[in-house]
Amino acid sequence: MRNRVTPTGDVVDVPRRGAWTGNRGVLHDGHEIVRFHAGDLWITCALEFRGRWREQWLPNRYTHLFFHDEAVSFAAGHRPCAECRRRAYTAYRDAWPGPATPSAAGMNRRLHAERLVCGTHLRRRHELPWAGLPDGVFVLRGRHPELVVGGQLTEWTTAGYGTRRKLPRAGTVPVLTPPATVAVLRAGYPVQIDDSAR
Repeated sequence: MRNRVTPTGDVVDVPRRGAWTGNRGVLHDGHEIVRFHAGDLWITCALEFRGRWREQWLPNRYTHLFFHDEAVSFAAGHRPCAECRRRAYTAYRDAWPGPATPSAAGMNRRLHAERLVCGTHLRRRHELPWAGLPDGVFVLRGRHPELVVGGQLTEWTTAGYGTRRKLPRAGTVPVLTPPATVAVLRAGYPVQIDDSAR
Protein backbone atom coordinates (compact mmCIF):
# COMPACT_ATOMS: atom_id res chain seq x y z
CA MET A 1 0.00 0.00 0.00
CA ARG A 2 1.10 3.58 -0.52
CA ASN A 3 1.87 4.46 3.10
CA ARG A 4 5.66 4.16 3.42
CA VAL A 5 7.61 7.39 3.96
CA THR A 6 10.96 8.24 2.40
CA PRO A 7 13.61 10.58 3.88
CA THR A 8 12.38 13.29 1.48
CA GLY A 9 8.92 12.99 3.05
CA ASP A 10 7.25 11.37 0.05
CA VAL A 11 4.64 8.69 0.68
CA VAL A 12 5.32 5.69 -1.57
CA ASP A 13 4.23 2.11 -2.23
CA VAL A 14 7.13 -0.23 -1.35
CA PRO A 15 7.17 -3.59 0.52
CA ARG A 16 9.36 -2.44 3.44
CA ARG A 17 7.08 -1.80 6.44
CA GLY A 18 9.63 -0.43 8.86
CA ALA A 19 10.29 0.02 12.56
CA TRP A 20 7.80 2.83 13.27
CA THR A 21 4.38 4.07 12.32
CA GLY A 22 3.00 7.60 12.59
CA ASN A 23 0.78 10.10 10.87
CA ARG A 24 0.20 13.60 9.45
CA GLY A 25 -3.58 13.55 9.80
CA VAL A 26 -6.11 12.26 7.26
CA LEU A 27 -4.33 11.88 3.92
CA HIS A 28 -6.50 9.24 2.26
CA ASP A 29 -9.79 8.79 0.46
CA GLY A 30 -10.60 5.10 0.32
CA HIS A 31 -7.21 3.43 -0.09
CA GLU A 32 -5.69 6.29 -2.07
CA ILE A 33 -3.40 9.01 -0.70
CA VAL A 34 -4.94 12.30 -1.85
CA ARG A 35 -2.95 14.90 0.13
CA PHE A 36 0.60 15.37 1.41
CA HIS A 37 -0.37 16.42 4.94
CA ALA A 38 -3.34 17.71 6.92
CA GLY A 39 -1.73 20.11 9.39
CA ASP A 40 1.52 20.68 11.24
CA LEU A 41 1.30 17.68 13.61
CA TRP A 42 3.64 15.06 12.12
CA ILE A 43 4.46 12.32 14.63
CA THR A 44 6.33 9.02 14.82
CA CYS A 45 4.61 6.32 16.86
CA ALA A 46 5.38 2.87 18.23
CA LEU A 47 4.08 -0.07 16.17
CA GLU A 48 2.51 -1.47 19.35
CA PHE A 49 1.11 0.41 22.34
CA ARG A 50 -0.98 -1.03 25.18
CA GLY A 51 -2.54 -3.66 22.93
CA ARG A 52 -4.37 -1.09 20.84
CA TRP A 53 -5.29 -1.97 17.27
CA ARG A 54 -7.07 0.06 14.64
CA GLU A 55 -7.95 -0.81 11.08
CA GLN A 56 -6.14 1.22 8.43
CA TRP A 57 -7.86 3.37 5.80
CA LEU A 58 -10.92 4.17 7.93
CA PRO A 59 -12.87 7.19 6.61
CA ASN A 60 -12.06 10.49 8.38
CA ARG A 61 -9.43 8.87 10.61
CA TYR A 62 -5.70 9.53 10.44
CA THR A 63 -3.66 7.71 7.81
CA HIS A 64 -1.13 5.20 9.15
CA LEU A 65 2.34 5.86 7.73
CA PHE A 66 5.41 3.66 8.15
CA PHE A 67 9.12 4.52 8.47
CA HIS A 68 12.20 2.35 7.84
CA ASP A 69 13.80 3.73 11.02
CA GLU A 70 13.61 6.79 13.24
CA ALA A 71 16.31 8.61 11.23
CA VAL A 72 14.05 8.39 8.15
CA SER A 73 11.08 9.74 10.13
CA PHE A 74 13.18 12.66 11.39
CA ALA A 75 14.43 13.46 7.89
CA ALA A 76 10.84 13.48 6.65
CA GLY A 77 10.05 16.04 9.36
CA HIS A 78 8.31 13.99 12.04
CA ARG A 79 8.95 14.01 15.81
CA PRO A 80 8.26 11.39 18.54
CA CYS A 81 4.66 11.00 19.72
CA ALA A 82 4.03 12.31 23.24
CA GLU A 83 1.62 9.50 24.12
CA CYS A 84 2.96 6.16 22.88
CA ARG A 85 6.62 7.28 22.95
CA ARG A 86 6.61 9.50 26.03
CA ARG A 87 10.24 8.83 27.02
CA ALA A 88 11.50 9.56 23.48
CA TYR A 89 9.27 12.64 23.24
CA THR A 90 10.65 13.99 26.53
CA ALA A 91 14.25 13.35 25.45
CA TYR A 92 13.58 15.06 22.10
CA ARG A 93 11.87 18.05 23.76
CA ASP A 94 14.61 18.41 26.38
CA ALA A 95 17.28 18.48 23.65
CA TRP A 96 15.35 21.07 21.59
CA PRO A 97 17.43 24.18 20.76
CA GLY A 98 16.64 27.36 22.67
CA PRO A 99 16.56 28.71 26.20
CA ALA A 100 13.08 27.46 27.17
CA THR A 101 11.37 24.08 27.12
CA PRO A 102 9.07 24.18 24.07
CA SER A 103 5.45 23.12 23.92
CA ALA A 104 4.42 20.38 21.49
CA ALA A 105 2.56 23.01 19.44
CA GLY A 106 5.66 25.21 19.34
CA MET A 107 7.80 22.32 18.09
CA ASN A 108 5.17 21.45 15.49
CA ARG A 109 5.10 25.03 14.14
CA ARG A 110 8.87 25.27 13.87
CA LEU A 111 9.28 21.85 12.27
CA HIS A 112 6.55 22.68 9.75
CA ALA A 113 8.31 25.91 8.78
CA GLU A 114 11.62 24.03 8.44
CA ARG A 115 10.33 21.10 6.39
CA LEU A 116 8.14 22.83 3.77
CA VAL A 117 8.39 25.97 1.64
CA CYS A 118 5.58 28.19 2.98
CA GLY A 119 2.30 27.73 1.11
CA THR A 120 3.51 24.71 -0.88
CA HIS A 121 4.28 21.01 -0.52
CA LEU A 122 7.87 21.55 -1.65
CA ARG A 123 10.47 20.22 0.76
CA ARG A 124 12.95 22.69 2.16
CA ARG A 125 16.60 21.78 2.09
CA HIS A 126 18.99 23.49 4.45
CA GLU A 127 22.56 24.09 3.31
CA LEU A 128 24.76 23.15 6.27
CA PRO A 129 28.48 22.42 6.70
CA TRP A 130 29.57 18.79 6.55
CA ALA A 131 31.65 19.39 9.67
CA GLY A 132 29.64 18.67 12.80
CA LEU A 133 26.70 16.83 11.21
CA PRO A 134 25.65 14.26 13.83
CA ASP A 135 24.70 10.64 13.25
CA GLY A 136 21.09 10.28 12.11
CA VAL A 137 21.05 13.28 9.75
CA PHE A 138 20.01 12.78 6.13
CA VAL A 139 21.62 14.79 3.35
CA LEU A 140 20.76 14.94 -0.33
CA ARG A 141 23.51 14.36 -2.86
CA GLY A 142 22.15 14.56 -6.37
CA ARG A 143 18.77 12.89 -6.07
CA HIS A 144 19.79 10.30 -3.47
CA PRO A 145 19.20 10.61 0.29
CA GLU A 146 22.24 9.57 2.30
CA LEU A 147 22.52 9.02 6.05
CA VAL A 148 25.36 10.31 8.22
CA VAL A 149 26.37 7.45 10.52
CA GLY A 150 29.64 6.36 12.10
CA GLY A 151 31.80 8.80 10.14
CA GLN A 152 30.43 7.69 6.78
CA LEU A 153 27.53 8.23 4.40
CA THR A 154 25.13 5.38 3.68
CA GLU A 155 22.77 5.64 0.72
CA TRP A 156 19.07 5.02 1.39
CA THR A 157 16.90 3.31 -1.22
CA THR A 158 13.36 1.98 -1.17
CA ALA A 159 14.94 -1.47 -0.74
CA GLY A 160 16.90 -0.33 2.33
CA TYR A 161 20.36 0.99 3.06
CA GLY A 162 23.02 0.40 0.43
CA THR A 163 26.32 1.89 -0.68
CA ARG A 164 28.63 3.41 1.94
CA ARG A 165 31.19 6.11 1.27
CA LYS A 166 33.51 8.35 3.22
CA LEU A 167 31.98 11.40 4.84
CA PRO A 168 33.37 14.66 3.37
CA ARG A 169 34.89 17.05 5.90
CA ALA A 170 34.88 20.36 3.97
CA GLY A 171 32.15 22.36 2.27
CA THR A 172 28.38 22.30 2.65
CA VAL A 173 25.55 19.97 1.67
CA PRO A 174 21.73 20.20 1.35
CA VAL A 175 20.32 18.65 4.53
CA LEU A 176 16.85 17.05 4.60
CA THR A 177 16.57 16.70 8.38
CA PRO A 178 15.07 19.93 9.77
CA PRO A 179 17.66 22.13 11.57
CA ALA A 180 15.82 21.90 14.90
CA THR A 181 16.07 18.10 14.75
CA VAL A 182 19.73 18.34 13.67
CA ALA A 183 20.30 20.32 16.88
CA VAL A 184 18.42 17.68 18.90
CA LEU A 185 20.66 14.96 17.44
CA ARG A 186 23.77 17.05 18.04
CA ALA A 187 22.69 17.39 21.69
CA GLY A 188 22.78 13.61 22.05
CA TYR A 189 19.25 12.34 21.35
CA PRO A 190 19.67 8.54 20.83
CA VAL A 191 18.10 8.21 17.37
CA GLN A 192 17.21 4.69 16.24
CA ILE A 193 19.04 3.74 13.02
CA ASP A 194 18.57 0.40 11.28
CA ASP A 195 21.64 -1.83 11.78
CA SER A 196 22.01 -2.28 8.00
CA ALA A 197 23.12 1.36 7.72
CA ARG A 198 26.32 0.77 9.70
